[in-house]
Amino acid sequence: MRWLSYLLKCLLGGFVAMQIYFVIQIGLWAALDPSSTAFQRAERWRLCGLSWSCPVQSSWVPYEKIPGNLKRAVLVSEDDIFFQHMGVRVEDMKKAWTKNSQLNQQSSKSKTALRGGSTITQQLAKNLFLSSEQNYFRKAQELIITGLLEVMLSKQRLFEIYLNSVEWGEGIFGIGAASQHYYGIKPSLLDREQSAALASALPAPKCFDKAQYCRKANIHFPTRQDFILENMDRVALTPTPKPKAR
Repeated sequence: MRWLSYLLKCLLGGFVAMQIYFVIQIGLWAALDPSSTAFQRAERWRLCGLSWSCPVQSSWVPYEKIPGNLKRAVLVSEDDIFFQHMGVRVEDMKKAWTKNSQLNQQSSKSKTALRGGSTITQQLAKNLFLSSEQNYFRKAQELIITGLLEVMLSKQRLFEIYLNSVEWGEGIFGIGAASQHYYGIKPSLLDREQSAALASALPAPKCFDKAQYCRKANIHFPTRQDFILENMDRVALTPTPKPKAR
């Protein structure tokens, strides 16, 4: 049984070393912008392999230069109480699981996509560090990284990194590349309708960009855009102050 004890110690040591790496990396991102994410690197490899000339677009935009309309539109689309929660919305995860299971069982031709149960912080944890595999260990690691991100970085910094790294089409990452690709303008010039349209793309960005990816997508972008436009003004871009105890 000595070999089993040794194996367990090695596995535990590897797990601890991995968490230390995550802590160091997240700590650096408090001041430095991520050059790429695990998901971006995987997509670059899928699209280009070893080729140096690769049609992957990404351009960092400081938080203050991203328009409020775009920020609110993304919050409505992906996580409307992002500035109020601590990284995880348990009830939403349960509801998303139930609703998506029901949707998969329906034979209707409805194309309205549901918002998933993952928060912006959870999405960011997955994109920054993890693969797209679906298993319990990866989900547990996602939750650990989510907690580290919430503790070590401010909400504004988390949102800034998310907006600059999230996928917006095939090989298109971040709002800088997305606004240029779809509208030929800087993010600061995006109007309300354009912001809502870009936010509506986030659940299925490749489908929004190219029809060839829409065969498995269950989404109607104009309907989602209308919903976002109707609700943009009700979301907060700063944490809601807690009422003072009397």
